[in-house]
Amino acid sequence: MKREKIELVHGSGNVFRDFGYANPEVEQLKAILAAEIIKALDRQKLTVRGAHALTGIAAADFSRIRNADLRRFTLDRLFTILNRLGTRVDVQVSLRPVESAVA
Repeated sequence: MKREKIELVHGSGNVFRDFGYANPEVEQLKAILAAEIIKALDRQKLTVRGAHALTGIAAADFSRIRNADLRRFTLDRLFTILNRLGTRVDVQVSLRPVESAVA
């Protein structure tokens, strides 16, 4: 059996940056918040309809979050959903210069 050499590529730590998304930090934060929403739903054993009844947020929104369809969501909306599910969100921001691609 012939062995092929496999190229190992180290990622940046942000898959959205690695795949060239326009706003990778925002996309990564949205994915993290969506994962926390799913954890909260699972912890409370809530269906999407049960989550709607508890929070007043459309069941379709919870379905979109469960399916990782986050295009329609702003960060503010995801924070609001977490708060309505009884989860406190603390945000810590750190700033650093953007690494320039131009040498």
